[in-house]
Amino acid sequence: MRILHTSDWHLGQHFMGKSRQAEHQALIDWLLVQVDAHAVDAVLIAGDIFDTGAPPSYARELYSQLVVRLHGAGVALLLLGGNHDSVATLCESRAMLACLSTTVVAAVAEADNAAQVVVLPQRGGKGEAGCIVCAVPFIRPRDVLQSQAGQSAEEKQQSMRAAIQTHYQSVHDAGRARQAELQHELGRMVPLIATGHLTTVGASSNESVREIYVGSLDAFPTAAFPAVDYIALGHIHKPQKVGGLEHIRYCGSPIALGFDEAHQQKEVLLVELGAQGLAAITPLPVPRFQPLVPLCGNLAGLAAAISAAALEGSVEQAVWLEVTVTEDDYLVDLPARIEALTQGLNVEVLRVRRQRGNAAASMSGEASQTLDELSPNEVFARRLAQEELTPELQQALGQRYHAVVASLTEAQA
Repeated sequence: MRILHTSDWHLGQHFMGKSRQAEHQALIDWLLVQVDAHAVDAVLIAGDIFDTGAPPSYARELYSQLVVRLHGAGVALLLLGGNHDSVATLCESRAMLACLSTTVVAAVAEADNAAQVVVLPQRGGKGEAGCIVCAVPFIRPRDVLQSQAGQSAEEKQQSMRAAIQTHYQSVHDAGRARQAELQHELGRMVPLIATGHLTTVGASSNESVREIYVGSLDAFPTAAFPAVDYIALGHIHKPQKVGGLEHIRYCGSPIALGFDEAHQQKEVLLVELGAQGLAAITPLPVPRFQPLVPLCGNLAGLAAAISAAALEGSVEQAVWLEVTVTEDDYLVDLPARIEALTQGLNVEVLRVRRQRGNAAASMSGEASQTLDELSPNEVFARRLAQEELTPELQQALGQRYHAVVASLTEAQA
């Protein structure tokens, strides 16, 4: 049994004023070639099929095209709901898609545990069972947990982790039961795998990933997953093994969804399963359908860098740039200066960033995440550290700050 594991397509993404329609169309064309070349039996998309809950019409058209073309190739398709996906949108055509070799599991709440056990057939006319999937989509807190008054943040985290683990175990039990039935019918063991759309402990993320905080659970431990032959995960856009384990994988997004992903080699995973379980995992590199290039430097250095980046484009396709300016970031007419550097070149600048502004934003984001854990003095110290000042001036400002705080404290006493 051969499965193509992919996730996080984000069909319909509106990227800094640009559509990704052409890239996703090229991705579908490429994927169908891989399906034939590698004799794939089924394709599994582990969540975030769409970028928004109300995807544009062209995104729905691409979605339908993928379903129809895979069905025509005799390949089954399993679609899992992600945190970006609308449950209602995925469910509206589920019955019709079932007639086209496609199974949709949109959410935990709308399906009992047995309904999340999906048997994927082998390619060909017989449709003999090739794999059993514990098809767990993105789990929303209300799906598995009722909040209780008076719980601390740590208690909520423990409750949520336990609820997710319990749900996985329940679906796993149903999967094992189905495995035993098929073994009796077919006289052979059918491999069992699981899916998930969540952040796991130790996973490396990117800024383009919308962080999931389920209750107060920010990462699910790998030890809490049930024992299966393979775990196909989605949500993290960077392909990786989880905790160094060969059988627990994020395949990553097939196209770069942000400039921070521009240098990643995107891939889908060809997963081979047999009677003994997992046989092999082969990454299939996805071509870069649209050049994205992040550049950083002062204006003098950026001139040469922009010219070099322009060579990555083609006659039909301009290079999309994100330009971060250092040293000269104080200039008021910075966008105009960058535009002058790109004149006559096959590039489009989608965003201009100032390094000082980015540092402040980073500090602000860091503070907002842990503000309840910081004292006012620590907040001031972190902000002061962002400034490029002499040690003497930093010390003077620190003394002045503490003097002001002391006078305010005395006034309130």
